[in-house]
Amino acid sequence: MAKLTGQQIADAGLDGWAYLLGGLQTRIHTRDFATGLSVVNAIGTVAEEMNHHPELDLRATHVNARLTSHGEYGVTDRDIRLARIISAIAADAGVELGSANLSRLELALDTPTATSVLPFWAAVLAMEHQSVPDSGDDLRDPSDALPNVWFQASGSEEPRQRWHPDVWVDPAQVQSRIDDALAAGGVLVSDAGAPSYWVLADPEGNRVCLCTWQHRD
Repeated sequence: MAKLTGQQIADAGLDGWAYLLGGLQTRIHTRDFATGLSVVNAIGTVAEEMNHHPELDLRATHVNARLTSHGEYGVTDRDIRLARIISAIAADAGVELGSANLSRLELALDTPTATSVLPFWAAVLAMEHQSVPDSGDDLRDPSDALPNVWFQASGSEEPRQRWHPDVWVDPAQVQSRIDDALAAGGVLVSDAGAPSYWVLADPEGNRVCLCTWQHRD
């Protein structure tokens, strides 16, 4: 099954879902644990019937859900179909889902020698080396508890910031994140990569990228 582009996913019109770093994500606001458990059970039944299993995180007042087709390294029509079913399950349970405050964290190591340092980080983090088509080499936690780590080619000049976080957000949330960061004393370093990413820095100059799916296909 073919991987969908970001625009194709956006055109599907999935209310309450965000496309973040190769997956569809939502937060189901269940209000209490018992309701969340019943929602998870309902999703599990459908997932078994489809033989397509989401990543579910049950908390006291909400359930986080993420859908991705691992064999395609992204979102396919199966994920779209399951997302619509999950939305219907939430509606039947009388609870709402949304994506306004969702994000996905990825760590980038800026290095001129990725091949020599990658094995070390794979070992110390107990993560798997994975080569993703059109994306390059990265490290992924098999249990999805830790953020992905990728290696960005850089120069060797000193001093330099070696690590920086990439925070993936829904395009509709970017401007409010930027506004809040600037109000908190940060600066916008560059918007040259927009709408794919914006570079910001805290008052000490430590940088972070706000990333979206746009203009990446």
